Amino acid sequence: MRPAILALDLGTTTGWAFRGFDGLITSGTVSFKPGRYDGGGMRFLRFTNWLSEIDRLSGPIEAIYFEEVRRHVGTDAAHVYGGLMATLTTWGELRGVPYQGAPVGTIKKHATGKGNANKDAMIAAARARGFSPADDNEADAIAILLWAVETHGGVA
Repeated sequence: MRPAILALDLGTTTGWAFRGFDGLITSGTVSFKPGRYDGGGMRFLRFTNWLSEIDRLSGPIEAIYFEEVRRHVGTDAAHVYGGLMATLTTWGELRGVPYQGAPVGTIKKHATGKGNANKDAMIAAARARGFSPADDNEADAIAILLWAVETHGGVA
């Protein structure tokens, strides 16, 4: 059996890709946009609950990889990413699930051969590998998962 691995492109619309014990890869996106009457922490509570559901239904998750973003277009995006990252790392620490970030350029170069590939190139790269991503968030998550599996988390 292979380890169950979750790959995430963190954001209000989070892209995800999951390789189960059977080697089957599934992917998609999930929105953590707060509702009109939600408090500030609801997005992070929903993310925690979503992680727990993936773990319960398809896991146990044995490793999590995520895109390590160092620069954001706006302050709000940086705050959302930081909150999701804090939630993810706390969730992993509480359950003993290892997690690792991968630099954006590393993921893009592995997927397309170019470290500065644009969104369309990332989608095209995922399609060339037989996937049908709905958007760039899902394509990025697929690329993160493939990088993690093919390089053993950057070790190989």
